[in-house]
Amino acid sequence: MPDKQDSMARRGLTLSKRVLRRLAEVGIFVQSQVSLEHQHLAKRYVVRGTESGGAVKELGRYVTFCGPDGEPLPYLHPIDAIGVNGVHAVVVAPALVRIELFRAGRTCQLLITKHEPGKVENNKRPLLENRVLFRGVNGLVDLGDLAGRSVMPEFWSRAGELLGIPPVFAAAVGAATKGVSCVGCSHSHYLAIPVAAVGRQGLPMSETVQTAR
Repeated sequence: MPDKQDSMARRGLTLSKRVLRRLAEVGIFVQSQVSLEHQHLAKRYVVRGTESGGAVKELGRYVTFCGPDGEPLPYLHPIDAIGVNGVHAVVVAPALVRIELFRAGRTCQLLITKHEPGKVENNKRPLLENRVLFRGVNGLVDLGDLAGRSVMPEFWSRAGELLGIPPVFAAAVGAATKGVSCVGCSHSHYLAIPVAAVGRQGLPMSETVQTAR
């Protein structure tokens, strides 16, 4: 049976009905769910997620994904949505780390969670294991010049001590910060263009992936 942390990690950020209603009113749509999928040809289980979100001037919400060591992952395919601040790309990998960030003005909430298939026993479908890696409440983000530098939100404990975001996820959190500040967002901020897609576009293929900004 899933424990409390597993349930929190699976559910994602808990936002009030008022906040969710306001996000819907301004047209910010986030698909934060992750799911366990089976690849029949590869005979393995993988995790599927969707990078999504965006911002208006006063608030934003964004979800992106990276590998267990914070590395950018190639997306499976992009999504051309109707409108902006919605879904951007689908990612599938053996394990995913989800970066979920919500901003209201300069105040933000951050949740970093890891998702991977459990052990396969007796050829039965495994459970999706979910774990909270970092939880930041009522942090401060000084947006400043996002085009010129990487901006990171800051969080403190109830006792006033600075809570350090795990360094391996700094780049992914920085990308999510740009996402919650990207007014009318229509592109992925951290998932990367697959090599095959780079080749089709006639771009250099010296890199494994090209990060989408």
